[in-house]
Amino acid sequence: MKPEIDTKLSEYPAEAQRKLEAVRDLILAVAEENNLGEVEETLKWGEASYLVKGGTTIRMDWKENDPDAIKVYFHCQTTLIETFREIYPDEFEYEGKRAIVVPLDASIKEGPLSHCLQMALKYHSLKHRPLLGA
Repeated sequence: MKPEIDTKLSEYPAEAQRKLEAVRDLILAVAEENNLGEVEETLKWGEASYLVKGGTTIRMDWKENDPDAIKVYFHCQTTLIETFREIYPDEFEYEGKRAIVVPLDASIKEGPLSHCLQMALKYHSLKHRPLLGA
């Protein structure tokens, strides 16, 4: 993990840190499993941010004004959240057209979240397919 990401996460409560690290691990695993190349990890707008060539940026953060959840953000001008809502209407809580809300007491595992991350990491090759090829 890059030092600036580690420093940022260390500012958060322990449970939020664990959830953010679990999502980070899942992003890296999805990229590796799908042979998507190197994952660029950086801070954008003060949030941990992940991108691979051919994908769209995934950001994640914990906010003090919503202390019981972390949020995984996607570019709001994509069809990602709209597609996620269609495919997974009951698996997640969504924030507008930009985020999946992950409660701190939720389990981070493969399955729907992994699939959503995969669609974001492959977005530019999927964006013209109905439901992003899901």
